[in-house]
Amino acid sequence: MAVRDAVAADAETVAAFLDEHGSAVVARHGELLEATGRPALLAEEDGRLVGVLTYVVTGTDCEVLTLHADPPQTGVGTELVEAVATAAARLGCDRLWLITTNDNVDALRFYQRRGFRLVGLHPGAVDRSRRELKPQIPEFADNGIPIRDELDLERPLTPSAPPG
Repeated sequence: MAVRDAVAADAETVAAFLDEHGSAVVARHGELLEATGRPALLAEEDGRLVGVLTYVVTGTDCEVLTLHADPPQTGVGTELVEAVATAAARLGCDRLWLITTNDNVDALRFYQRRGFRLVGLHPGAVDRSRRELKPQIPEFADNGIPIRDELDLERPLTPSAPPG
């Protein structure tokens, strides 16, 4: 498997992958963000796209906006997280963070095993997003848990020294 930065020629493929995973537009912290067109890392195996991670850099923070591996539990997600951590540190970021929802126990397990810590709870944030921004957000996850709250997780980074 190889991980690389997305380039302009990848835009259509990335958009289709995100759309297939319901992540072309993300509701978080009371706003809608387009994931397409954001910086992205791609994981490819035998010429096939097997994972996409999109991110947003703001100051010294790098937010993982979306992460999907297809199929899951094959190491693709870990490779993408480590690649974005390296890229973010190179860009001078000192924090990698993300938002997930209270029902996403697989994501909570995944990220905590990769050095992320819970740092924020936003009760009712998903309920508000469903009402005001993105009505297609389901009320219940496939695991039966009501989808209500947003959770912030973060992982400190050590920025790379500037070149020269």
